[in-house]
Amino acid sequence: MTITTEVRHAVVAKGLAKIYGQGDAAVHALRGVDVSFATGAFTAIMGPSGSGKSTLMHCLAGLDTVTEGSVAIGDVEITRLSDKQLTLLRRERVGFVFQAFNLLPTLTAEQNIRLPLEIAGRQADQVLFDRVIDTVGLRDRLSHRPSELSGGQQQRVAVARALISKPNVIFADEPIGNLDSRSGAEVLAFLRHSVRELGQTIVMVTHDPGAASYADRVVFLRDGLLVSELTDPTPQTVLDMLLKLEA
Repeated sequence: MTITTEVRHAVVAKGLAKIYGQGDAAVHALRGVDVSFATGAFTAIMGPSGSGKSTLMHCLAGLDTVTEGSVAIGDVEITRLSDKQLTLLRRERVGFVFQAFNLLPTLTAEQNIRLPLEIAGRQADQVLFDRVIDTVGLRDRLSHRPSELSGGQQQRVAVARALISKPNVIFADEPIGNLDSRSGAEVLAFLRHSVRELGQTIVMVTHDPGAASYADRVVFLRDGLLVSELTDPTPQTVLDMLLKLEA
């Protein structure tokens, strides 16, 4: 007898299309994308410039509206939600890590990490808080303000802030774009560690084959279409695929 294990998905997109403008000036950023992201996995989205990778992430996260198709985060189809419902869902179910760290300069690292929970009127799970702090290695930096932290440490604060609310999924948009190679490698290792140790789901847009190699899976876009994917990527296999897509 064969026993199959159902793979749960944190995010599912079906028939996703996004058109900017009208008529002759219309730009088809996405052209009917079907893609899903498994719970507890780290997935990178890649493609040549103008392929639609950032547009895809913004539509998946509910930061941009879709022209056609649907997006579900967990069991909620977000394309049917009102602006108010969408704001609430993003607050409760989605974490974000951007290229700019987006930390408040007057708050300490700990206050920045706890801020989303305070805005939502929720108490931090202290056991989770301690696990997150240890996962990202910030125990001795909690009382420091952003100006007293390195770029890599500031991005780790941003990662911890995204993790602390136990979101269904974290969307990371070029999260190491402002970091040197050593700090970038540290942040990527922490992202991967959060998947392994905390069961977090991460979807990351990147142009860097080295960054993508930290993921479990890489999906590739070209001209608004999902055209290929890799599992267990290495920098070289990712680079080879990118060169093939740009040929």
